[in-house]
Amino acid sequence: MPVNLQGRSFLKLLDFTTEEIEYLLDLSKEFKKLKLTRTPHKYLDGKNIALLFEKTSTRTRCSFEVAGYDLGMGVTYLEPGSSQMGHKESIEDTAKVLGRYYDGIEYRGFSQDLVQELSDNAGVPVWNGLTDEFHPTQMLADILTIEENFDSIKGLNLTFMGDARNNVANSLMVISAKLGINFTACGPKELMPSEELVSICKEIALTNNSNIVLTDDPIIGATNADIIYTDIWVSMGEPSEVWSSRIHLLEKFRVTKELMDLGSDNCIFLHCLPSFHDINTVVGKNINKEFGINEMEVTDEVFRSKYSKVFDQAENRMHTIKAVMYATLK
Repeated sequence: MPVNLQGRSFLKLLDFTTEEIEYLLDLSKEFKKLKLTRTPHKYLDGKNIALLFEKTSTRTRCSFEVAGYDLGMGVTYLEPGSSQMGHKESIEDTAKVLGRYYDGIEYRGFSQDLVQELSDNAGVPVWNGLTDEFHPTQMLADILTIEENFDSIKGLNLTFMGDARNNVANSLMVISAKLGINFTACGPKELMPSEELVSICKEIALTNNSNIVLTDDPIIGATNADIIYTDIWVSMGEPSEVWSSRIHLLEKFRVTKELMDLGSDNCIFLHCLPSFHDINTVVGKNINKEFGINEMEVTDEVFRSKYSKVFDQAENRMHTIKAVMYATLK
């Protein structure tokens, strides 16, 4: 039976079947071909979308804007603090107003409950550009990148190193379970995903002949991994005071060449960016000055190495977001 996602919101991958996720990935590949061959594809000409940001971003904003323009749509960017949502106007009322103006709404912010409330009241598709709990658009880009580097993704071993209870790790665990990828959360015991989500994912993984593993040993996590993935140690919105404790907890999970060498022969490195692999940023300089370290979640050697596919991954945000918008708006 053909997959039809018209009118659906894209809030978390738990809401989508394996077949629906695979459909979005196949559609992403088609859009990537069109983009790279400079073939016009203004399939949604005349439609308009709103990008509602409570958390700033480079890749998410640019991906949605370029994808929207390529599809022929008008795009309105609402920067943090530029709307009255939740301040002078309720989430429900904001959603109902925006739904009258726009054909689709992207939200990037803090609360999964808030993006759900937007979807419940807007009357048009709402796309989750990131919340504290999940980051579903990033996952499609990640899997597309993995598919471009391996003949088949089923049975691959994907290890996430670091803060394994963050939105990226949560979403990686979900999509791995849905697609038959073996997922390992490798980090301190204090920073593991919730027992509830682990239980749900283990049940899904069982039906797809894959498994979910939790470990606090980076050697175990890296051994035979096909993909090693990491993320920044302090997420957007967290207070700067947590850097000290987070560095203490996570230093042994820094992705190094020694860890990469424990992976499979074709092991690749992924990171959703931005990355603190050197001190060429304000944050990097401040951390270096205060704590005396030049690299955080990944070494510069790995980030710039043959293992690293991070810029392919970043590009793929655009193609996969285009697929999500087209599938839900066509």
